[in-house]
Amino acid sequence: MKFELLVAVIIFILLFIKVGSREWENKTVLNVVNILLLVNFVAGFFMNADGTLFSSMFRTNKLMELQKNMLNLGTLIISAQAYSWLKNHKHVLEFYMLLLSTLLGMFFMISGGNLLMFYLGLELSTIPLTALCNFDLEKRQSSEAAMKLIISSAFSSGLLLFGISLVYGTIGTLNFSEISQHLSGSPLQLFAFILLLAGFAFKISVVPFHLWTADVYEGSPVAVTSYLSVISKAAFLFVFVSVLYTVFKPIAGEWYKMLFLLSVLTMFTGNLFAIRQNNLKRFLAFSSITQIGFILVGISGSSQMGSASVIYFLLIYIFSNLGAFGVIAFVSAVSGKENMDDYKGFYKTNPFLAWVLTISLFSLAGIPPTAGFFGKFFLIMAGAGKGNWLLIIIAALNMVIALYYYLKVVKAMFMDENEQPIEKLSISTLPKLAMLICVAGIVVIGFIPAVYNYIYSLSFGL
Repeated sequence: MKFELLVAVIIFILLFIKVGSREWENKTVLNVVNILLLVNFVAGFFMNADGTLFSSMFRTNKLMELQKNMLNLGTLIISAQAYSWLKNHKHVLEFYMLLLSTLLGMFFMISGGNLLMFYLGLELSTIPLTALCNFDLEKRQSSEAAMKLIISSAFSSGLLLFGISLVYGTIGTLNFSEISQHLSGSPLQLFAFILLLAGFAFKISVVPFHLWTADVYEGSPVAVTSYLSVISKAAFLFVFVSVLYTVFKPIAGEWYKMLFLLSVLTMFTGNLFAIRQNNLKRFLAFSSITQIGFILVGISGSSQMGSASVIYFLLIYIFSNLGAFGVIAFVSAVSGKENMDDYKGFYKTNPFLAWVLTISLFSLAGIPPTAGFFGKFFLIMAGAGKGNWLLIIIAALNMVIALYYYLKVVKAMFMDENEQPIEKLSISTLPKLAMLICVAGIVVIGFIPAVYNYIYSLSFGL
């Protein structure tokens, strides 16, 4: 439980700072927190031990350690990007305590070897996240986002609990290792699985369970939106792949048909709605929905390559999406502008930020030679393992559609004129470093085969 204990220790350190007699300056707090998050990330590479605890309710292995460290890296980047926003905020310590509580819940969820442990981790990760969505206390839109998230989360949690109760009623156990041994594919068990699938679909914004996504993304602070889009979804996808490939392995034929339909609906809906957006947070919300559709194509491959391609793509997605959100977060914190029209002529006044956003969008679109191209290539190859060429053709068609709206943003920045462009912005060291790390990840990862090979060696398949 090294990862969980480290995060818990950081939360307690922040709590002691909060209740201390002397009030710390925001810049000092931010520097201390970012150092602690960096130490937490680096420590994730050392002294890791595989095994189980609490009668296999908690388990860990090298793949889970990699997944947790990917979340640590994403959290560190988001924290660095949020520097310009948080340095003037009144509740910096509370922000990080809620953020790290959410991360702690995700760690327990990933390591859960029992449906109840998984559910406890899910609730621990969800409830603080809704408070974070309402962190812009003076904005009504932020309160509305938190309300929508808590209502949709409560509904999805209800579906999950009902599914879990039916699993226990038909099988008599909640342990992951024992469930797969007793699955017969009976109608009641399939209904229980559909409820669990619907619960997961709400959390990762699969169509038609995506209706909360754009409103919550738009109303939340940009740092929270990027956390929702990247860290939260990555954690749920890690668990989703594990549950499908191990717990519900005996009914793979049934869930493949469901994933086929959901992936097609998700890709088309995300693309068509993204084209219509002007607000960049809503734009990236529907973009992330489209990316989930591509991920479902990879998961449907039901193979070791399917598992590896999803984790590899999520690593690239962390850099790509956080690169885009990093620019939007910085511009929003300094100028308050978030609409696509505001970015017309952006390259003339802020060339560095324009290039970071462009490279990130190219990676999200899957344009070579960015890492996003290699990520989507492996996802489609994993989906092709089932020999369903219709799904692959639909995925390729959606990649072409996505090019239009990603390039629309690039066109606005580089080619369109603006009478009142965003003024030249002075970038602090920390946000600039975070953006450079994202660009480096996007450019380099695709050309290092060892990254994919290592993930493949740890992955599991049907």
